Amino acid sequence: MVSTRILIIEDDQEINQLVARYLKKEDYEVQSAYNGKEALALIAKEEYQLIILDLMLPIVDGQEVLRKIRETRTTPVIVLSAKDREMDKISLLELGADDYITKPFTIGELVARVKAQLRRYIGFQPDHAAAAPKILKHGDLELDTGSCELTVRGQKKPITAKEYAILKLFLSSPTRVFAKSHIFQAVWQEESMADDNTVMVHINRIRTKIEKDPSSPQYIQTVWGFGYKLGEG
Repeated sequence: MVSTRILIIEDDQEINQLVARYLKKEDYEVQSAYNGKEALALIAKEEYQLIILDLMLPIVDGQEVLRKIRETRTTPVIVLSAKDREMDKISLLELGADDYITKPFTIGELVARVKAQLRRYIGFQPDHAAAAPKILKHGDLELDTGSCELTVRGQKKPITAKEYAILKLFLSSPTRVFAKSHIFQAVWQEESMADDNTVMVHINRIRTKIEKDPSSPQYIQTVWGFGYKLGEG
């Protein structure tokens, strides 16, 4: 059985070790990094199923680390930050974060969010998708459910785990209209949305990758007052 590996990037040694201790109790394999440069070196040579990322890091800050991760990886990233303004959360979601926890936080909440992210991410890996179609196609979009790769008009586009999950949801049911609450429950596996902007931010980010003109989307269209549906493209 392959172990689940988590990287904790947090410069506060006490917080880093506390989180690591509790995650190890859940039988996860845990590594720690204490600055952005060290973290990027580990990510370049190791595979992780989840990353916990503090924003205020020495040498290379957390936002830059997140940008670098999203250049090559779909690994779920949970951001830790003392900033709690709505715009701060939205900007990080747009940058590629999968979840956001405001400091101070409880260990119980963090562990629960880690488990939720891993359920979604590991569930979409090839070993768990043997019965699913290998390639989901719609217009000029192709979503490979084996490699979790997106191709748009012949070009591969990097996507996060959440973006992949949302696209797979739409492409698997191309005629369905999805309420935002349904998308949230299916992708985040939580009953209620803490922030109504969460789904919208991820949809907007997908549009920038798949639409010729994101301001006039053809693939993922808004159904006003309800949610979203897949257009003809």
